[in-house]
Amino acid sequence: MKQAKNRIREQWGEQEDNAFLRYASRMRDPIDSALIGTFALPVPQEEKAFLYRPLENFIAAGGKRLRPVLVCLGAEVCGANPYDALPVAASLELFQTAALIHDDIADQSQSRRGLPCLYLQEGTGMALNQGDLALIESFASVAENEDMAPDLAIALIQELCRMERHTAEGQALDLGWVRENNWDVTPEDYLRMATLKTAWYTVASPLVLGALFGDASSRLEALRTYGLNLGLAFQIVDDVLNLKGDSAALGKDFRSDLTEGKRTLLTTYALQQLGTTQKHELLEILSAHTTDASVLARGVDLIESSGAFTHANTTANDLLTRAEKSLDDAQLSAGEAKNALESLAPYITGRTY
Repeated sequence: MKQAKNRIREQWGEQEDNAFLRYASRMRDPIDSALIGTFALPVPQEEKAFLYRPLENFIAAGGKRLRPVLVCLGAEVCGANPYDALPVAASLELFQTAALIHDDIADQSQSRRGLPCLYLQEGTGMALNQGDLALIESFASVAENEDMAPDLAIALIQELCRMERHTAEGQALDLGWVRENNWDVTPEDYLRMATLKTAWYTVASPLVLGALFGDASSRLEALRTYGLNLGLAFQIVDDVLNLKGDSAALGKDFRSDLTEGKRTLLTTYALQQLGTTQKHELLEILSAHTTDASVLARGVDLIESSGAFTHANTTANDLLTRAEKSLDDAQLSAGEAKNALESLAPYITGRTY
């Protein structure tokens, strides 16, 4: 347990007395064991070397396991045994894995979890295939589970399909704006995209998938609303931390949103608020794909002068308030699991990377 707790704190950040981190520490090893089981298939050596082992190594290299932890937590707050939900917890981490592998290819990213991106290690074609396998296994974790009641399996697969469809829709907007060189994206457009791309699969669907294991029919929509608001706040905090967080912890990712010219709440708001000269200067920085620290610092100064950081923090706090109301509406029973779920919001607002 001590080893699991240290690993959680290394990846999530140090926050004393946070019930969610304690819960994540408790569930980390069972989740990792469920993921290892995914790769126990008796396949020939070449298939293992070219397909299964690179994917297994990618998963083992790191990751916060936020989504699988929330599956287990969603089950427990609704009265179910969180260990019964481990196959679905593994499914969420496998989908996250596929998304990261494919995103790195689309964004031409260079590093992931302190290592070269998988497509740089394996080649683009191989990495695409390995990401596809992760998607297949995310469904197989449910569809091929003989211990799961058929009605439950169908409900879980339907939620997985909804989640993955929304994620693809959000990714289409994100990539489409880049392809069309569209800088007329509004903050409202960004929030819609981030809800689809991030909020559904980061918090909302993981909680709902777990809740389906319990007596949750009257709580599903309240938990979903909680997750959508909290997931969107999570993304906004990520946007802020990318530009003003712990540079040492973020490493090469620090200010990468500016290097990659990403449409975020910060950049879309700043481009709306800045005067013509400053707007053109910020657009030049966003279009240059530079890694020059002084140029990136100038970009942050321009965004700061627009009031975008204040706007982002206000928006995130409003979303957290709505999330708290939804959690009250769910009328969950008091206990360790409820405390852990309530402690997720303070973790999101208190982290530094």
